[in-house]
Amino acid sequence: MDRCIVLVDAGYLLGAAASLLAGEPSRSRITVDHAALIQGLRDRAENDTRQPLLRIYWFDGAPDRVPQPEHRRLRVMPRVTVRLGALTRSDGRWAQKGVDAAMHAELTELARNRACSDIVLVTGDGDLLPGMMAAKEHGVAVHLWAVQAADGDYNQSEDLVAEADERRVLDRAWITQAVRAKDSTGVCAPSPVPRPEIAAILSAPLPDSALAAAAERTAQEPRHPAAAGDSGTAEPAHTAKGVPTPKDLAALRSPAPHQAQQPASATLRWSSDKGWVDRPVAEPPDAASMPTLAQLTTAEQRWADREEDITTVGGDPFEVGQVFARRWVERLGDQSHIQKLSAMYPRIPHRIDGELLRYAARFGLLAHKDDQIDERDRYAIRAGFWRELDVRTGTERAPAGE
Repeated sequence: MDRCIVLVDAGYLLGAAASLLAGEPSRSRITVDHAALIQGLRDRAENDTRQPLLRIYWFDGAPDRVPQPEHRRLRVMPRVTVRLGALTRSDGRWAQKGVDAAMHAELTELARNRACSDIVLVTGDGDLLPGMMAAKEHGVAVHLWAVQAADGDYNQSEDLVAEADERRVLDRAWITQAVRAKDSTGVCAPSPVPRPEIAAILSAPLPDSALAAAAERTAQEPRHPAAAGDSGTAEPAHTAKGVPTPKDLAALRSPAPHQAQQPASATLRWSSDKGWVDRPVAEPPDAASMPTLAQLTTAEQRWADREEDITTVGGDPFEVGQVFARRWVERLGDQSHIQKLSAMYPRIPHRIDGELLRYAARFGLLAHKDDQIDERDRYAIRAGFWRELDVRTGTERAPAGE
């Protein structure tokens, strides 16, 4: 039949895109607009083959073959079918199992049944060579698409390249229409407006007790052989930093006998803002009175939220924080809570923060087997929350130092 079908190896497509845009094949280094990506694949396939699209098959791996949020969004899109293989961890790395076999089976079955006249393969794995040859024998034209390689070389099997009827390269300009690299902090959107409070925390000098503890540890560390000069002396392996490490904070919590005990009313807490502050043990009374999003959400809204999460929310950590904050602000009856919360920056009350992180976990942000969200993602989630809160309230904050 005069139609085209696209078979996508998501591991290859997104891994190669990450290498091209972020310098390494980790999909965690990129953010993907799946709706734009699917539309781009459809338009490109119909233009190259000059045939209408029948269907796009999206092959990917998932832990225990359980659909992840991106898979749930993809499979409700028109003309998209998701096929999942297993995702297993070996030697600290994740690997797909069964994806190539599923692609091979689908490729040969479609060709045997003459379901289409043209098949587009977005893959680089030479294991699909027998399937490609079988499809050609059944009279199907096979188009092989590659993602532009970061080093300008091939990132596909040369046998696949040689056997394909047509070959195209998805270059950087095409890829960046739907895929972009995260910045070094993991935040995929402009960072929150600078606040003087954070600048004060980061620029505050360490207490004498923390500096003394750091100096004492430095003196006790063995000398680094490479640092020794002709005189036989060695430079210290580490120097004291302007921001305390968790070890410095631990030293403050358990001071040496000659050091003064910290006040019982205060505790030092490490935060993702890379600074330290003296905070009261208990949260402000205003925090306990703030309603959670679950308390503000009706059954109808909960259903609509779920639909929005599946179909439009991309799952980027910053975006997740924004969506949560938007819903919380829009459904909040007592607007005075917003000003109270803003005054607590950068700390989100435990009840709301816990609900925010549980909501983020729905989007596959949990580290597998650890049930924890990566620290950079936690920072991005909370940064998105505060940015949306400022936008919704029209808050103007002066940059630090003004």
